[in-house]
Amino acid sequence: MTLASIPKTSSESGLIHSSDSQLEALLHKAGATSLKDRGWIRVTGSDRVRWLNGMATNSVQELTDGRGAYNFFLNAQGRIQGDGNIIAVSSEELWIETARRQIATLIPYLDHYIIMDDVELADLSDERHGVALIGPRATQILSGFSVAVDDLAPLQMRSFEWNGLRGQVIHAHGPRVPRYELWTGSSDDADALLNAALSAGAVAVEPQALEWLRLLEGTPLYGVDIRDRDLPQETNQARALHFNKGCYLGQEIVERIRSRGNVHRTFMTFRLEGALPPAGSTLQAAGKQVGELTCVSVLPASNEPLQLGLGYIRREALDRRDPLEYAGGVAHPVPAPGGDRSSASSI
Repeated sequence: MTLASIPKTSSESGLIHSSDSQLEALLHKAGATSLKDRGWIRVTGSDRVRWLNGMATNSVQELTDGRGAYNFFLNAQGRIQGDGNIIAVSSEELWIETARRQIATLIPYLDHYIIMDDVELADLSDERHGVALIGPRATQILSGFSVAVDDLAPLQMRSFEWNGLRGQVIHAHGPRVPRYELWTGSSDDADALLNAALSAGAVAVEPQALEWLRLLEGTPLYGVDIRDRDLPQETNQARALHFNKGCYLGQEIVERIRSRGNVHRTFMTFRLEGALPPAGSTLQAAGKQVGELTCVSVLPASNEPLQLGLGYIRREALDRRDPLEYAGGVAHPVPAPGGDRSSASSI
C-alpha cells in the first residue's frame, strides 16, 4: 500500500489545498508552513558548555559553531523531562530549539540545576520567526532564493541573505524527505519567506498533513509519544545519545541499560487492521498486555485509507513475532525511516 496518486484539490487561490494533497506535496514536491509552534532558549555565560553538557544526553562540548545535535533532558532516574536541538550559534552562545509548549517547564527545570555556574537562560521565542520547507523539491526552491543547503549536515545552521532579508537556515531532522527551517528576527520577514516559497511552487501545509508525515516517519513527539516516565533507549532515538561525552544528569541509568544490551520495550510504527482504536489502547499477545498505542491516525492512500499508529511494544513479543491485537483489530509492526529502524520506501 503506497501514498502515490492522491487526488489533488485546491481553493480558487491555488494556495490552500486539502489535507490529502498537502501530504502528497510533502512526500513528492514541497510543503511550506509557519513554525509558530517552535520555541528557543538562549544559553550564555562562561560555564555554558560545561554546564549544558552535564544536563543533556548528547555531546555539547563537541559542537563547533553552527553545528547542532538532538538531545533529551533527563531527571536523576533517567526519565525524559524534555527534548530539543542544541545548536552552537557562536563562540559565546548556545541555543536550544524545542516545542514552544515546553519552554514554560523546561527553563525552570534547567534553571534549578544552575548552582554556582556562570550560566544564564533566556526565552527567545518571541524574537525568532520561522518557516519550514519540507519535501524533495525544498532544496530546489531554496536554491532559487540563493540559499545553498546541499552541503549542510543534519542540524547545521548557516546564515543567509535574500532580498535584503537576513536570517539562518537549518537542515532539520527529516527521516523520509528533506526538511529545512528558515529563521529570522521579524514576523514580516518570515511571512515574506513563506509567500515566496508558495510563489515558487510550495504548497501551504496544515497541522493534519504534518502529523500524517510524522507518523509515516515514525518520529515520536514529546508530550504525546514520549512521556516523563519513558527512558531514552525505549524511544528508539539513538540520535539523541552520546556514550563517550562524560557525566550528565541521568547518565547512570542510560549506561546501566546500555551495559545490559537492550531495553524491555521499544518504540515502533504499527499498521492497524480493523477498527481504528483510540490513542492509549493496549496491545496484547496471547492474552497478555505487551504494549500500547500512543497515537493513531487514518492516512489517505491510493486504493484505501491507511491506518497507522505509533507506540511501544515489549521486545520479547517482537522477537517471538506474536500476533498483536487490540480491541477491534490487529497491529502489524512495520519498518519506518525514523530513529533506529531500517528505511522503507513505503508502508
